[in-house]
Amino acid sequence: MKKKILITGATDGLGYLAAKELIRLGHEVIIHGRSSEKLDQTMNELQPANFLRYDLSDLDAVHRMAQALPSDLDVLINNAGIFRTNDPLTAAGMDIRFAVNALAPLLLTLAAMMNMNSESRIINLSSAAQAPVNFDALAGTIHLDDEFQAYAQSKLALIQWTRHLAHQTDVLMCSVNPASLLATKMVSEGFGLAGSDPTKGRDILIHAALSENFARHLKTKPGAYFDNDRGDFGSAHENADDSELNRQVYEACLALIPAP
Repeated sequence: MKKKILITGATDGLGYLAAKELIRLGHEVIIHGRSSEKLDQTMNELQPANFLRYDLSDLDAVHRMAQALPSDLDVLINNAGIFRTNDPLTAAGMDIRFAVNALAPLLLTLAAMMNMNSESRIINLSSAAQAPVNFDALAGTIHLDDEFQAYAQSKLALIQWTRHLAHQTDVLMCSVNPASLLATKMVSEGFGLAGSDPTKGRDILIHAALSENFARHLKTKPGAYFDNDRGDFGSAHENADDSELNRQVYEACLALIPAP
């Protein structure tokens, strides 16, 4: 069955590869990006159904993007993410890793859920890099000097609010580590490595979006974490097993999203 699928950060990396394959399979794909030039290039190359151009580090812009989401969206893949950057703070004084990797996906998820049902899916791209969330760093009242720590904390925050929110809705929701050190721009710029075959990450995003086996698992274990290094669902950081802490992370993230 043809699905309408939105992929954030789809002008390069895993998002681009997933969009290309999903279009080839006959699905209606909407791509998101920040750069007009890269979006134009991707539109010419892939011919997706449509595009959305918004900067996910600007939460006011993310609100505008949320309002522009189609009401008949079947799948949202929150793929966009950031690790290393020359400008780690947003205009609002927040660490850009928390803004892009944790808060923007939450805002888009909450907006998409309003028109979704029990057959809809939200796939949140996480990472094997996970570290306990410092609530002050999340809020931007202190700043982390360690780029990897900021990234790892933002990715665990994503896993934790996914797990909490998935228990409040019948929309199927999960977080996915697509596999470590794939050959993407983020890995190249962040670690200086060529990386391994990125089709492994592409394929798990497509599987998460379309597979009935994946859906059946999420119906019994809402908000589950898929670790593609292992090739199976499994445990994330131990903090994600604490439902009360997951709720606290969710509420802390929610409180940082400005009103539209």
